[in-house]
Amino acid sequence: MRVKSKRNNMHISDGVLPTLVTLGGYAASLAIATWSAKQTRPEDLPKMAVVTSAFFVASLIHVPIGPTSVHLLIPGLVGILLGNGAFLSISLGIALQSLLFQFGGLTAIGANAIMMGIPALISGWVFRAFKIRARSRRVFGGAVAGGLGVVLSVLILALLLMSGGEDFVGVAKIAMYAHLPVLAIETAISGIVVSFLIRVKPELLDSAFSSISSR
Repeated sequence: MRVKSKRNNMHISDGVLPTLVTLGGYAASLAIATWSAKQTRPEDLPKMAVVTSAFFVASLIHVPIGPTSVHLLIPGLVGILLGNGAFLSISLGIALQSLLFQFGGLTAIGANAIMMGIPALISGWVFRAFKIRARSRRVFGGAVAGGLGVVLSVLILALLLMSGGEDFVGVAKIAMYAHLPVLAIETAISGIVVSFLIRVKPELLDSAFSSISSR
């Protein structure tokens, strides 16, 4: 959400959230990011850099829809590729977007990280449940995880906006409906990416699982 442009998106701006929610978001995101960093193996850092860059770029193109705007989120795909390291990746991307492009307020970095980082973790765990040999089921699991990341992110966004008061309840509802196309797109993209990686480089998927199980 950006106050200057008077449009609302998946980046919450300064002054929207109550102080307690803002401080709680920072405390929770710092704790989870620390845990996520400990779960990340040194050999996974190059992959994390690439995935974080993809997440960073995906959020830069905004499509206006009424009083809101939408963009690709890809928390599900980040969770699929990074496992427990997904939250750290999301947090870094959110911080860079705020500092370099003013996407989201500095005081809301913690809340924004929670909003997309938690869904990324959950999506990664859901995809792990589909770690079976049947390729079709793994592709289906990738699609489910990709869609789930969007659904959870939008739900958390709505809850955070509503904590800011009644003025944001209507905005929260519009944001939820506006992201239905994003849900469909990211579900398809995640399934396609998983299918492609299974064929050409399955270790990129398996390394995320091994980093989870080794901790």
